[in-house]
This record gives sequence, C-alpha cells and structure tokens, in this order.
Amino acid sequence: MRLYWNYFMMTLKSQMQYKISFLLTVLGQFLTAFTSFWGIKFIFARINGIDDFSYGQVLLCFSMIMLSFSIGEMIGGGLAVFPNLLREGGFDRILVRPRSVTLQLIVPNMDFSRLGLLVQAVIVLCIAVPVSGIEWTVGKAVVFFLMIVCGSVIFFCLFLMIASVAFFTIGSLEFLNIFTYGMRQFGRYPFSVYGKTTLRFLTFVIPLALIQYYPLLYLLDREDGLVYMISPVLSLLFLLPSYLLYRVGLRNYKSTGS
Repeated sequence: MRLYWNYFMMTLKSQMQYKISFLLTVLGQFLTAFTSFWGIKFIFARINGIDDFSYGQVLLCFSMIMLSFSIGEMIGGGLAVFPNLLREGGFDRILVRPRSVTLQLIVPNMDFSRLGLLVQAVIVLCIAVPVSGIEWTVGKAVVFFLMIVCGSVIFFCLFLMIASVAFFTIGSLEFLNIFTYGMRQFGRYPFSVYGKTTLRFLTFVIPLALIQYYPLLYLLDREDGLVYMISPVLSLLFLLPSYLLYRVGLRNYKSTGS
C-alpha cells in the first residue's frame, strides 16, 4: 500500500506543480457546474414542481448525483487515457510490473481538478437539505450517505467499462460518454420524469435509479419498504458485469506492437 500511496502523492504533486493553473482549473470546474444549478432555479421560477417533486427535492437529487459523479470521475475519469496507452504501447509496461494492473491504471491518472465540482455539489447540498421537506432521521442520513457512496462506485464502474471497450476497439468510442457525462445531466432530475421505459433501463441495465430515484422516495416518505432503503447497496451488483468486461478484455489483450 505504501507504493500506491506514493503513486497517489506523486500524482497530486504533479498536478499541483503549476499551482495557479491547477487552482484556475478547479475554479473553472466550480463555476461551470453552477450553470446547471441556475438552470434548475430558472425552471422553478416558472413552475411549482416536476413530476410531483418540489424545488428543494430536485436540488437534493441534483447535489447527490453531482457528489457521486465528482468522486467517481476524480478516481476513474483519468481512464480516458487508456486507449492511448493501448495504441502507444504504454500498457505493455504496466503489464510487466509486479503490481496490480488496475491500481497502476487508476492512481496515476486521478484528476484532482474535479474538486471544483465536488465543492459545488456540497454547497448545493447545504442549500437543498433545509428546503427539501425531508424529516431527517439517523436512518435517512445513512441511506443518503449510501446513495453518495454507491453512486460514486457506479460512476467509476461506468468509466471502467468504457475504458475496457478499448481492449476490443483499440480506440475510444466517444458516444459511450452518454453513460457518464450524459447521465450526470439526466440525474439532475428524478429519473421518473423521463418515462417508464427510461426508468426501467436505469433500474435493470445501468442501475442509477437504484442510487437516486428509489431511495429518494424513501427519504420523502412516499415508500417505506426495505427494498427502497437498501436499493443503493443492490446497485453494487453492477460491479460484477463491469469487472467481468475488464477481466475479459485484459485476458484477451494483444499488444499493438508500438
């Protein structure tokens, strides 16, 4: 673990080598993310609710998705460089080192500039909690914590799956970003607003509704079943297909010879 901690610190120090540039990038992430917040505010200046969800409840949903996405992207967003590693032969160097291939991919490519998005999500969360209308209890606080943690894992899995596709295509497929950056935008509102077909897809295929919509119903006292409470934990089953795709790609990897 000491080696990976050194990896982590080296990555952080390298990204902060030019401190002003790093801080400006973080600030840019922070300010850009607020455009979505103001978009929601402008919409609710003209309407009272969306699919029976109030302004505060939508803000809570928005902040949770942003928190989850920012953590997942900070850890896994750097996997976007994976196709280049395959083409240029950099992945071959990773394979011959006597350490975990997965951690060698993740740790050096972490993107700490996403702290700007994380801070913005925390600020929106502080605004949303008092106006959400939720009667908070210890149990509800635990469920909300699980929504964020499990959501971060799901977004990381999506980044990993998209990177794993490069094993078979030797290149990035940009349209797959709809499942990461696109889902971040869709997640600004409860997934039920997009219709039953989309809700089913986000329940049984990409289980983002399990970390957003269903536990939100529990927090709002609209549903009280155990399934709604533990739905964020059930979403972790998505780890299996994402890791399986990665392992199948790794097992069938053939060097490009670069």
